[in-house]
Amino acid sequence: MKKTVCLIGRPNVGKSTLFNRLIKENKSIILDTPGVTRDRIYGDVTYEDKTFLLVDTGGIDLGDGDFNKDIKIQAEIAIAESDVIVFIVDGRSDLTSNDLYIRDMLMKTNKKVIVALNKLDNLNMQEERIYYYYELGFEYVIPISATHNLGIGELLEEITKDFTTSQELDEDILKFCIIGRPNVGKSSLVNALLNEERSIVSDVAGTTRDSLDTKFKYNNEEYIVIDTAGMRKKGRIYESIEKYSLLRSLKAIDRADVCVLVIDAKEGIIEHDKHIASYAIEAGKGLVLVVNKWDTIENKDQAIHDWKLLLKNEFQFMTYAKVVFLSALTKKRLHTLMPEIISAYENNHREVKTSLLNNVINDATELHEAPGYKGKKLKIYFSSQTGICPPKFTFRCNNKGLVHFSYERYLENTIRNNFDFTGTPIILQFKNRGSKDEDDE
Repeated sequence: MKKTVCLIGRPNVGKSTLFNRLIKENKSIILDTPGVTRDRIYGDVTYEDKTFLLVDTGGIDLGDGDFNKDIKIQAEIAIAESDVIVFIVDGRSDLTSNDLYIRDMLMKTNKKVIVALNKLDNLNMQEERIYYYYELGFEYVIPISATHNLGIGELLEEITKDFTTSQELDEDILKFCIIGRPNVGKSSLVNALLNEERSIVSDVAGTTRDSLDTKFKYNNEEYIVIDTAGMRKKGRIYESIEKYSLLRSLKAIDRADVCVLVIDAKEGIIEHDKHIASYAIEAGKGLVLVVNKWDTIENKDQAIHDWKLLLKNEFQFMTYAKVVFLSALTKKRLHTLMPEIISAYENNHREVKTSLLNNVINDATELHEAPGYKGKKLKIYFSSQTGICPPKFTFRCNNKGLVHFSYERYLENTIRNNFDFTGTPIILQFKNRGSKDEDDE
């Protein structure tokens, strides 16, 4: 299970600069799709084979004594969900009332807090300032310059010092998580699944707060469902800050093999549904869409037709995902869900023989040549599958710079039309012939 680290501090201390500095080495599936915009407040960071989830927060500013309610809630959520907190201060200036407020806030936690003295660009300045900031009362104080990449290695070393690369229990059991916005029926769906099977093996506390991993049997096989519903600690006000309540979904996504995104049939699709879906895709997980509360819909035949069109338009970046229309409350059509979860899992692990793949790609390139650019044309010499979870395909070519996005889409569609990758993202990677094996994307 990945650890979580949050950055916290008053405005203009360099949180975003440090955030961008730390996540820059992360290579994930990037969704370059219009309409899927979001504040980039989450990112994966890898340091010496240890990966953690990094969370950025808004700058805390007391202002004229009116503490911004939303910012405070966001910070509290991030702190509550984190294993390590990086408290960023401006190392060139004296402590402010905002700094002291944050200090008092963090002193009440039992979390490891690292004070990062930012904007210290030379050694003399570091030596002068570091002892002053020990007055904050925290054990770890590290001078850095996020802009000039100074002290970042030492900071990462301290952040990850106690992190381990632990193996997930029950690795052979398919794990799926139920994700989605608040009040779309996630808990009801979990309860319906478990009651339907009436064969719960065990309840074990999840590794994230307020989530529950439940092992159950379906067709005599064991599965684990991860419920992410509800931030119960502080009630609905926590859920109103959707960007930060997404933390729970992110942690569940990390542990799951397949993600089940639940959408409310009465409310339709909103932007946040796309945000949640995009994180599951970036994590390379299998994906199933559930349109819940189907019992509330009249004229269901017409509604299914309308919903399929809506989903095609709103989720253009994941047309490969299967859609299940059901009611967790009445359990109507509930039986259609587990087969799609299992299918998404199998396809996420699917491997294609190199000879078959090359035959398909060779036929495709002969049928439709890549468009030329300044008299040059893309040539693909060899194709192979180089990974699973999600399936990854590498193409050796004459010049990867000649790959147009439309031709990449054509090749992806060709693979999907010839091999069953329903319910899973796939990655296409292009390398120049003769280049090293490392990712050179």
